[in-house]
Amino acid sequence: MFLKIKNVLVIQLEYSLKNKKMNLKFHHIGIATSNINKAVKVYQSMGYDFNNKIYEDNKQDVRIAFLKLKNHPLIELVAPLSIKSHLNNIIKKISAGSYHTCYEVNDIEQSVKLLRKKNFIIIRKPVEAIAFDNRKVSFLFNKDIGIVELLESKNQ
Repeated sequence: MFLKIKNVLVIQLEYSLKNKKMNLKFHHIGIATSNINKAVKVYQSMGYDFNNKIYEDNKQDVRIAFLKLKNHPLIELVAPLSIKSHLNNIIKKISAGSYHTCYEVNDIEQSVKLLRKKNFIIIRKPVEAIAFDNRKVSFLFNKDIGIVELLESKNQ
């Protein structure tokens, strides 16, 4: 279902599993890049706004920047912080590009459990993320759709 809320496109999905519902609210598209500064400039040349803030998340070993364009999904640029970053493996495979979709959830622990029952594999257990005001994120993989990030809602 597509809804317009305050000029922002929001995709709201309802997921049902054994009478338990998991409400997913589309949040952003994650783009892997080896050079976050160059990627920001490319998106700016396409009309995206950048708030001049790049987050360094040592827990996830990545650098993150967000870009917005009216009536378009939020873009999250993600670059490795060190040579040990998990993102280097993704960049080796795809060079640069979309590698995950993110959904905001009310209960991240319960949502992870529900997705595991649907054959998702946990890549990263819930961990606080500096770019989201220390709300928890978790990454899961499903062979049919790829990587999904869950983001704890602000209400938690």
